Amino acid sequence: MALRTRVGAGLVGILVAVGALAAQAQDVGELFRNINPSVVVVRAKGREVTAARGVSTFNETGSGVLISADGKVMTAAHVVHSMDEITVEFLGGETIGARVIESEPAADLSLLQLERVPTGAKVARLGDSDNVRVGDQVVVVGAPYGLSYSLSVGWISAKWPPNTVHRAMPLAEFFQTNATINTGNSGGPMFTMAGEVVGIVSHIISKSGGSEGLGFVVTIKTARELLIERKSVWGGLEGTMLTGELAEIFNVPGGVGYLVKTVAKRSPAWNAGVLGGDRAATINGQEIVVRGDIILEAAGITLQAADDMTKIRQKLGTMTAGQTFKFRVLRAGKVVELTGTLP
Repeated sequence: MALRTRVGAGLVGILVAVGALAAQAQDVGELFRNINPSVVVVRAKGREVTAARGVSTFNETGSGVLISADGKVMTAAHVVHSMDEITVEFLGGETIGARVIESEPAADLSLLQLERVPTGAKVARLGDSDNVRVGDQVVVVGAPYGLSYSLSVGWISAKWPPNTVHRAMPLAEFFQTNATINTGNSGGPMFTMAGEVVGIVSHIISKSGGSEGLGFVVTIKTARELLIERKSVWGGLEGTMLTGELAEIFNVPGGVGYLVKTVAKRSPAWNAGVLGGDRAATINGQEIVVRGDIILEAAGITLQAADDMTKIRQKLGTMTAGQTFKFRVLRAGKVVELTGTLP
């Protein structure tokens, strides 16, 4: 009788566990169906310069999330920051043109403005990333390798304060997650089980090039601060800081400058006449795009340290739309002054 009771109790335990797993799977499925209409696929076209091909065009695919009824989409800066053309694809395949209106590469965040919002699109709910703890379950929806609206589920593995994970992104507070993240997930949202966005996917650390359970997601706290609460001006520039020996090689006055690699078409820098490079050279083992303008000063701030481009963007963020500002650039050995206008 005792054996039968133990067997019966064990069977009940197994059934309860199976029922709990089925309920959990159903909960994730229902969550996925609810959040999917707010997720988008971001496709961009840009120009790159290589030693082999010179200037050529390339395509980038990432993900994003609709955060406002008037058509604002959050995504990763490295997907769109210096690109010439951007389109956003919604669930069902409808494609809408978009442009960058704010960007902060030092946190890998950008904000897009859609030309219009399609019928059926759903605005995501932004959560409070300060309430998310290590061990919490999360879901990521995006387009890994271009496979649109793919779901992955995982947990928060760690939380990292700014200036601890990635030297090129000192402003970003990161979640680390074991949810599967691959190329194409960048810019996509990470949701809590309550369906609230608590992060924007940034990058992975991988020896193989594929997902190894080391995914990094910028917290929504960082995104709110940089893209909503204060203005992170998009200039449309991508380039290389020149300091020390590199600055000496390029004969940079003052010893610090920003060598422009690419200027996005129709960006404020493009409209001001800032020029990107058109050749690639290997200097001290590093391939660098050359023959572009070297920015020495912008908005009254002379470049003196590696983080001064961030200070310039912050200064521009305090200015009003339509206000003009000056660039001072080194071009073909001569210092040239250019005038830009805030959009």
